[in-house]
Amino acid sequence: MTRAVSRKKSDLGVRTLSAAVMVAVATTAMWLGGWPWSVFVALVAAGVLWEWVKLSRAIARPPVARFVWFVAGLIYVGLAADVLWSQEFSDVLIIVLCVIATDIGAYFSGRSFGGPKIAPRISPSKTWSGLGGGMLGAGLVFWGAMAWLGPAFSLHNAVSLHNGSFELRFVATGALIAIIAQVGDFFESWMKRRAGVKDSGNLIPGHGGLFDRVDGLLAVLFVAGIMMRMGRFL
Repeated sequence: MTRAVSRKKSDLGVRTLSAAVMVAVATTAMWLGGWPWSVFVALVAAGVLWEWVKLSRAIARPPVARFVWFVAGLIYVGLAADVLWSQEFSDVLIIVLCVIATDIGAYFSGRSFGGPKIAPRISPSKTWSGLGGGMLGAGLVFWGAMAWLGPAFSLHNAVSLHNGSFELRFVATGALIAIIAQVGDFFESWMKRRAGVKDSGNLIPGHGGLFDRVDGLLAVLFVAGIMMRMGRFL
């Protein structure tokens, strides 16, 4: 029993340190912008695509199927990376904060209220109450950013109905971001289950692979990239 507790504490320490390093590196690169940010995004995108390929090769055996998965990964990861490269610092930051708020809100709400699972065969820990908490957290963060900085965010003009005052559409947009992030999380969990692995990789001590850490954000950026090309977002 003592050994198990010590191991959990050790894992928590490693996870905390790894998380701190990840946040510090990502924040610094984002703040510097320019080529440091471009290089950082390119490296993360390449790492995620590599893990995607490994998972897809375990899922699909025929060469044609593997090629289709590879092309899908290029589009999925590439479009998300393009959003990070092309958008303003403030827009990227608010999207990232909404995804973080989704995770935090889902964690605490799920642990506090529990209840029915969304898809227990794919992700046993995800509950409907957790999704609700994540939607609330992201909705409040998005509304707060819009109310605080207003038109300073290009996102403000994209979702605003009439003026800079409080609008439910801001909260709804944040909630939608949370739903998309959770879908991305489920999709990556589904890929891992089909591939028969626990983590997408082992690059990050205590956290698994890059894909494990950016699955929700990746989905949000991918959808944003599609909507950008449709001329309806950002």
